[in-house]
Amino acid sequence: MRIGVLTGGGDAPGLNAAIRGVARRALQLGHRVSGIQNGWAGALQGDIDELAPEDVRGILHLGGTILGTSRTNPLKEPDGVKRVMANLKRFGVEGLVAIGGDDTLSVAAAMHEAGALVVGVPKTIDNDLSVTDFCIGFDTAVGVVVEALDRLHTTASAHHRVMVVEVMGRDTGWVAMMGGLAGGADLILIPEFEVKVEEIVAHLYKRRGEDRDFSIIVVAEGVQFEGLPTGESKTDAFGHVQLAQRGVGDALSRMIESETGFETRVTVLGHLQRGGSPSPVDRIWATRLGVRATDLLLDKKGGVIPVRKNGGVSIVRISEVVKAQRKVPRDLYQLAQVFG
Repeated sequence: MRIGVLTGGGDAPGLNAAIRGVARRALQLGHRVSGIQNGWAGALQGDIDELAPEDVRGILHLGGTILGTSRTNPLKEPDGVKRVMANLKRFGVEGLVAIGGDDTLSVAAAMHEAGALVVGVPKTIDNDLSVTDFCIGFDTAVGVVVEALDRLHTTASAHHRVMVVEVMGRDTGWVAMMGGLAGGADLILIPEFEVKVEEIVAHLYKRRGEDRDFSIIVVAEGVQFEGLPTGESKTDAFGHVQLAQRGVGDALSRMIESETGFETRVTVLGHLQRGGSPSPVDRIWATRLGVRATDLLLDKKGGVIPVRKNGGVSIVRISEVVKAQRKVPRDLYQLAQVFG
């Protein structure tokens, strides 16, 4: 069998480990592998090349993706799914591994419905795919947040400042919550639970009244609150508003300084959370899920995705993973409030 593999959506540490897992397993069993360049864009354009063993050597520790990626959506293109399937057939690709988040996997689900043999692998730094306990890139991103908070604590303390740290999280606050908990943040703001500016101000005054003369606030980029500028309204091919210029951290910083007079600074971690070498957790689980995805294709089991569940690998329908977002639960949010 010839197996195709692509990576779609935002890049994340651990993608190369998953590609390596797919390819090494297929090659070990005497099959052939094709790399599809730049996600669904390459599938639409027929940008497909064979992967040799040397192409996947020495990539386990590398960030990014050797195949490139894009946010192209075949579902928004005329006969997009048919064109993708025609190109796969033209290049002899009999089964496809699609590595990505809800957008990439929603296309994979549509391809399965159209008759293609396709298997998914879960990847999203936001960690918001339902059913699975693990998404490639999340563990590394949390580590970046924790390291940043460790460093910011000392300068916040020295200058008696409020430090606002903006992290990734469009609709869910998993990176903010886990990074903030592990990094000792004093306040964590996430999309799941609304907090008014007045409550933030009251929290900061309370800390000052207790002789705690600095604060670290972690805020997910998708948080909404009154007075926040709308910023840019440009959307990508999947209909998501691009948040790069929205500036929630900067807006919050200005509001805090205006309301309290406390010196406030903002740090936007941005793409630092996507870059660099993957953590051991991301490397190991990306490898496990990549290998299992190949095995599923070789068994002609399509429309499914291997996921981490209760410490092991479970197999579920792709449609189950993309049908709802996995939100931060209230008990975890309340846990963070213990340490404010």
